[in-house]
Amino acid sequence: MLLLGAAGGGAYAWLRATSEPQRAGNVDLTGLGGRVQVTRDAWGVPHIRAQTDEDAVFALGFVHWQDRAWQMDFQRRVAQGRLAEVLGEAALPQDRFLRTWGFQRAAQSALPALDARSRRLIAAYTAGVNAAQGRGKKALEFRILGYTPEAWQDVDTVSWSKLMAFDLGGNYDDEVMNARVARRLGAGGLDQVTAPYPANGPTILSADEVGAQSAAPQTGATSDAPRLPDTPSLPVETVAALRAHLRAAEALGMQHVPGKGSNDWVIAGSRTATGKPILADDPHLALTAPMLWYLADVQGSELKAIGASIPGLPAIVIGRNARVAWGVTNMNPDVQDLYVEPEGARLTSRQEVIRVKGQADVTITVRESEHGPVISDNGGGGLNFADAGPRVALKWTALQPGDTTMDAFLGLNYAQNWPDFTRALSRYVGPSQNFVYADVDGNTGYYAPGRVPIREGWDGSLPVPGDGSREWRGFIPFGELPHTFNPADGLVVTANNKVVPDGYPYLLGNTRNWAEPYRARRITDLLTATPKLSVADVQRTQLDTRSLVWADFRPILLATKPGSDRARQALGTLQGWDGNMTTGSVGALLFEAWLMQLQEMASDELNDATVMNSLSVLNQLRGGGELCAQGGQGDCAALLTRTLDAAITDLQARLGDDMTGWTYGTLHQVASNHRAFGKVSALAWLFNHHAPTPGGTNTVNVARPEHGTYAQTHGASYRQIVDLSDPDRSLYIGSLGQAGSPLAPHATDQMNRWIGGQYLPMSTKPADWGNTQTLTLHPAGQ
Repeated sequence: MLLLGAAGGGAYAWLRATSEPQRAGNVDLTGLGGRVQVTRDAWGVPHIRAQTDEDAVFALGFVHWQDRAWQMDFQRRVAQGRLAEVLGEAALPQDRFLRTWGFQRAAQSALPALDARSRRLIAAYTAGVNAAQGRGKKALEFRILGYTPEAWQDVDTVSWSKLMAFDLGGNYDDEVMNARVARRLGAGGLDQVTAPYPANGPTILSADEVGAQSAAPQTGATSDAPRLPDTPSLPVETVAALRAHLRAAEALGMQHVPGKGSNDWVIAGSRTATGKPILADDPHLALTAPMLWYLADVQGSELKAIGASIPGLPAIVIGRNARVAWGVTNMNPDVQDLYVEPEGARLTSRQEVIRVKGQADVTITVRESEHGPVISDNGGGGLNFADAGPRVALKWTALQPGDTTMDAFLGLNYAQNWPDFTRALSRYVGPSQNFVYADVDGNTGYYAPGRVPIREGWDGSLPVPGDGSREWRGFIPFGELPHTFNPADGLVVTANNKVVPDGYPYLLGNTRNWAEPYRARRITDLLTATPKLSVADVQRTQLDTRSLVWADFRPILLATKPGSDRARQALGTLQGWDGNMTTGSVGALLFEAWLMQLQEMASDELNDATVMNSLSVLNQLRGGGELCAQGGQGDCAALLTRTLDAAITDLQARLGDDMTGWTYGTLHQVASNHRAFGKVSALAWLFNHHAPTPGGTNTVNVARPEHGTYAQTHGASYRQIVDLSDPDRSLYIGSLGQAGSPLAPHATDQMNRWIGGQYLPMSTKPADWGNTQTLTLHPAGQ
């Protein structure tokens, strides 16, 4: 045993020595113009000090690769559709999806469109990444999988932005579901399964902020749209292909889920204790190991920004500089459409060769129409459906040439005022976001940039004919996109809710595009309850776990006729529950378990596993909706009795007979899982990270339990609170840690703080950094 322990200790020491990068001392590097200091603080956050912006971005690329090499390589392999090359046949469906959609091709077409500054900074970033790669350290994942990553290229930086656009900016999956719903339940079924945004729901901008409009709002007409899928006119293979793309995206963590979105808000000085604005942001995305974000402080000659970067991108994506702060949430306009191409439509084709580890190469044919890639081809399972007819093509703003979004993100880092900020956003293409703004002079603002198609006579909620009758009529002009500067009420709140009230002259999306209004309403209530807000008040708001969903459901659920003694006990527990989604609450778990059962009420009508959102369920229960019937029998009262019993049976099987021990945190745990090894039992224990977490469906601190597992797979992946009265008193925190290696000291040291509602100092002052390590980068030969 002693020898075995010594061998294990030796292997651990060898792995650390060969994978952990140099974080202190001096290093000579080719590609630098001058000396750069990289000081990592007590949490591993690098504070980069350089004489030029190019050297500062070089250093950012250097530390990104040092700490997140595997993540960066995995991300670009996703964009390239080259996962099977290193992961084997199991990744082939993902590669088929990725090659068919053409993410890498879109990135290649975007690179030449960027301005000179962006190209220069991207080149410097690439040089920094490759300098780090040349140091010889090798991430643990590369050793396990037995390959050496290729050199970084400029296009690899652009490609990740395409994946973010997919993750945050589309609704093709909604179109597939909507068409199925419309076929089975009629046009009215769409509003039953996915409820329209409530007429009294809060909008981001008020009517006076939008301003007087001269044009009438657009309306959508979809009655003549082709029915898809599962109609006699479409073979089952076509349906399978479309759904296979959805499953492939889900396997990559890029699926649309209820509660996946973000919160941000900006508070004017008239509402704060200091008289200066406060800006807050917490983007809700997939929680992974390593975490998506990488905190950094990057300062060159003009570039001086701190906040959340993404490894692979040469910019602070969310954060601040010395004068300006910004945050983002998903605006979620409809920027995708499915076209059923007619016979005789002109198609082009190309061959894509997918290398598969340990097996022969797989060649697929990718066809494109004038609208975009034919995504009903290459659905998965080794099948190619090119001749199965009807051809379903995808049109999407992010696949069109001339994408200058990278100019926008880099430009934000340099912005010194509102004109600079909006000038940068004018280069933004997608994914369309709600940007909030504040500056040290006391100004606040909001802008929703991006290419949003103009549709006339249809709303994009269903697939349409590709015969030219349903084409985009350009994009909403930048100056007419929703925006406001120094709004009179001093408050802008965004939570993926509806952006503008009726009267805005353009259609951003159909009535079912927006998130349920609960988060936006709760944030607004909390922020308007205190006359003069402090940073501490904003912290409490970000971390709030009170469920307005429960408040709406409570009278209906508590009126349920219990079907057993255990159901009666559960109702008694819920009677005394305050709606706070804490880890020690039994009521929180009972409610979420019951809601999960209710969310399946349309499964018999649709003959699939459709999960309705909470607002749709509520509408059915309030109105005695027809979806309450099961197999054509029963009503909402019977459904409530049956689903409560089903929820109790489920929890009893998981947790035993003692209901008092059914606390929320026993099942509701964050699942920050590794993308490649998260489901490999021999490795998952090392790479995955779990812990009980508070929050639930549509709470401000979003932590929606995954349907069927109760795990928290999505949530506030990053939080920031920027105090414009003294920017160095601002706060931020990530969901896991800076390091990508599970063996590294900063792999998970932010997780407990993140769960517990603590933050790190978002400061550029060394006095706030705690214990530090400094690595000095020198130009080779000087």
